[in-house]
Amino acid sequence: MNYTIVNTDELAHSGDSREFEGYLFGNAGVCVILVDVAPGKGPKLHQHPYEEVFIIQEGSATYTIGLTTLEATAGQIAIVPPGMPHKFVNSGPGRLRQVDIHHSPRFITQWLED
Repeated sequence: MNYTIVNTDELAHSGDSREFEGYLFGNAGVCVILVDVAPGKGPKLHQHPYEEVFIIQEGSATYTIGLTTLEATAGQIAIVPPGMPHKFVNSGPGRLRQVDIHHSPRFITQWLED
């Protein structure tokens, strides 16, 4: 049997979020961000050449996906197609906890806002 176990405290972190890049851990074919952000926080507008899936576990967020703005809450999943500009902000009163799945073994991000 061949497997890898990764402790989340070993992952790179940016603010309150943790980042798993698959190529660093047994060549997994995905990257994952474990998001845990305060109200009003979230990434600026960006895009990826691959699909991104947001699994909202706790809280709520406002997502901008292309020209569409939508609200999503715990228990929902948002899917962004490849090449689509997107961003989100924690629009709830408490923490936003979500899992962002990038269908790539490395993060490839083009930032569209400063």
